[in-house]
This record gives sequence, C-alpha cells and structure tokens, in this order.
Amino acid sequence: MRLDVRGRILLLTVSLAAFALLAAGLALWAVQHERVDDTLDASLERTAGEFAAFAASAVDPATGEPWATTEQLLYSSLGNELPAENEAIVAFVAGELRYRQANETLQLGDDAEFVAHVAPLTTGERAFISSTTTGRTNYRFAVVPVQVADSPAGALVLAFDRGAEQAAVLELVRGYALIAALALLLLTLLGWVLAGRLLRPVRELRELSTRITESDLSLRLPVRGTDDLAELARSFNGMVDRLDKAFAAQRQLLDDAGHELRTPVTVVRGHLELMDPANPADTTATRELALAELDRMHRLTEDLVLLARAEQPDFIRRRAVDVHDLTTEILEHARHLGPREWRLGAAAHGVVDADPQRLTQACLQLAANAVRFSEEGSTVEIGSVLTGDALRLWVRDEGVGVAPEDRERIFTRFTRAVPGAGGAGLGLPIVAAIARAHGGTVELDSRVGAGSTFTIVIPTEGEPWRTSS
Repeated sequence: MRLDVRGRILLLTVSLAAFALLAAGLALWAVQHERVDDTLDASLERTAGEFAAFAASAVDPATGEPWATTEQLLYSSLGNELPAENEAIVAFVAGELRYRQANETLQLGDDAEFVAHVAPLTTGERAFISSTTTGRTNYRFAVVPVQVADSPAGALVLAFDRGAEQAAVLELVRGYALIAALALLLLTLLGWVLAGRLLRPVRELRELSTRITESDLSLRLPVRGTDDLAELARSFNGMVDRLDKAFAAQRQLLDDAGHELRTPVTVVRGHLELMDPANPADTTATRELALAELDRMHRLTEDLVLLARAEQPDFIRRRAVDVHDLTTEILEHARHLGPREWRLGAAAHGVVDADPQRLTQACLQLAANAVRFSEEGSTVEIGSVLTGDALRLWVRDEGVGVAPEDRERIFTRFTRAVPGAGGAGLGLPIVAAIARAHGGTVELDSRVGAGSTFTIVIPTEGEPWRTSS
C-alpha cells in the first residue's frame, strides 16, 4: 500500500516515538533491576555482618558461657534473626542442612535443588554472595562460614527469592508499557489531526492546481502565518500572478495586433484591387503605398513584441551606468531626430545600476514625440539629476502640450492625444514599460500650448550609487 505524505509523516513520527519509549522502558527495567539486586546485596551484607559480629563474641550472651560447638552458635544465631519478606536463613553443619527457622517466609529448606547446590559451598573458609536458579525460582544468597574450636565447621546461608523481588520491577515495566501504548495511541490520533492541519496548504495547492486553467487564473491560495508552508503559498500565488500577467500580455498582444494590423492590410488590399496594371503611374503609386504600409506594420509588430517582452525578467539587463555619459549620448542621438534647438539641461555625475540601452530607447522616444508635437526651431531640453533616492531623466519641449484629461490616457496602447498626428500610439506605453521594468515611473508636467516635460524616475534607494569623476 502506497502511503501519502500525511501517512509517511505520521508513520515516521510514531515510529520514532515508539523507539524512544522502548529505549526508555528498557533503561527503566535495567536500572530498576540493578537497583533491586543492589538492595538485596546490601541486605545480605548487613545480615552477614551482624552474624559475624555475633559469632566473634567470646561467650553466649544468653548463658554467659563460651561457645561450645559450631552447632550451638548457628542455632543461637538463627533465633536472633527475623527474616524479611521473601527471605530465609538456614544453617549447614559439615555440609548438611541442620537448622531452619520456624517462621521463615521463604521455604528455602524445601527446595532440594537449592540445598544440593549450596551444601558443597558451605565447607569453604570465605564468605561470598552469589546467585542460582532452580525449578522454583531465582535466588540471591550469601554463605558465611563459621567454626567453633575443634567442632565440625558450618555456615549460615541467607537467601532472597530474587524472582519475587524482581516481580515488582516487572509490574512497573508492565505499567509503563501500558502507559506507553496509550501514549502512542494518543500520539497517533493527535499526529493524524495535526499532520492534516499542517499539510492543508499542500492539499489546497494540489486541489487548486487542478482547478486552474489558462482561461481562469484568478484562484489563489490563502496565506496563513509566516512559516515555510505560508512561504510556499506565497510563492505559488506569485507564480500564478506571473502566469496571469503572461497570458494577459499574450492576449493583449493578439488583440492589439489583430486590431492594428487589420487596417494596413485592408488599405493594401483595397489599392491592389483597384490598381490598373496597365497604368505605370498607378502601379508605382500602389507599390509605394504597399511598401509604406508594410513598413508601418513592421514597426508596429516590433513595438508590440517589445511591449510583450516588457513583462519578462530579462527585459532589462542592469549594469553600472555613468549617468553623465548616458545623458550626453542621448542628446547626441536626439540631434538627428529633427531641426530643433537641442539643449543639455543638466547631466548628473554618478553611477547607477540600470540598463543604458533601454533608458536611451525611452528617452529617444520622448525626444521623437517632442519633435513631432513642436515647431521647427523650438527648444528641446534633455537632462538628468540624481536625488537622494532616484535618478530623474527628462525631456522638455515647447510643443502643443497635453490636456489634463489626456495625461493618463496617453500611456495606454494605441491612444493618441492629437488625432492624425501619426504614429501607432505605442511610444509612451513603451516608455512607461521601460520605467516599470526598472521599478520606476514616468511623470508628466504639461501646459496646453506651452509644452511638456516627461520625466523618467528610476529609484536608487538602497543602491550604493557613487559619484563619477
């Protein structure tokens, strides 16, 4: 079965949690198991020490007489010891079980397997602690050898039912396992819900991507918070915005081309249909008209392609530009546009990050408009200035000016402020597109009958522009 992202996240989370809980449970069992053994050993050592101290006394405390035999010492010591729960004390003499306590809670003497295992160990001379397992249980025991005078040697054997003592640890581990299982179940339920909430933007992205079509790019993902998923939603919305603009530009290009190219095609077709092939003058005139219309169509298509490319990221190619050199070069190019009094208003000294070819193209378009809408011999001024946060390039003329109601309209495609003035109405939209590509705008200051000043404003705030020499 193939798991989705939600299932894989949940599986990974629960697996890691289960591993951590298992490791903690094993550590708990090991620590508690070791602690029980340490407690048993401490109790055995304490009881063995008490017996050693009792055996070292010279006389029997009950009679005041010296110990006569090993059996007497062992018998008396058993009466002085009260076994704890799961503990038993027995006495061996000459390798045989001789005494056992009447009130023992652990029937140690009845475990023949244990007695057979311990009996040979009671004939040694050194005390020790050890463990053994029989058919009944697991024991932790201590052997304390003793001998009085020339009587047979014996030993006191103290033992704990280690299995019974460790049972409490097993109960603790079982309780922990139950709690861990419930915790994993709760984690699974919460993880499923939280994973669904966290992955909701991804799910919405998947659903939205299937609903978006070329004809409907209006849908957007909701952006919630500031985390990585919110950033994913912003990036997706930005991508759709760019696609929407690209398709809109494409549709606009097709609409504009269809509208503007239809007229010259109709003109050429009409003249060709009416042309008299036998009349050389008519043929020549029609040929010149057709070529002129084809040139206009070529310029029109070039401008439309330029406007379509203006929305693409590689429309401008920024590099360090010397503003003074750029301004003077624009002026030199503009002098060839027409017989006007060309003047350099100002030339800023500084270096900015911009596309010099596009800025030159925009300024020359403004200069061409100034020539078209001004009288021969009038003044046209080109200049630049660097303010604290922007580069300003302007073209000022003494032409007819622009009426207030036309000042916004002339920046839309195929709009002409003066009907019949020529041109396709794409010059100022191209200038505005170049300014927008630089993150800037185009400002217009005009008075009807007195002239206009078009200013391209390119922001430089945050850019370390420097003064040029």
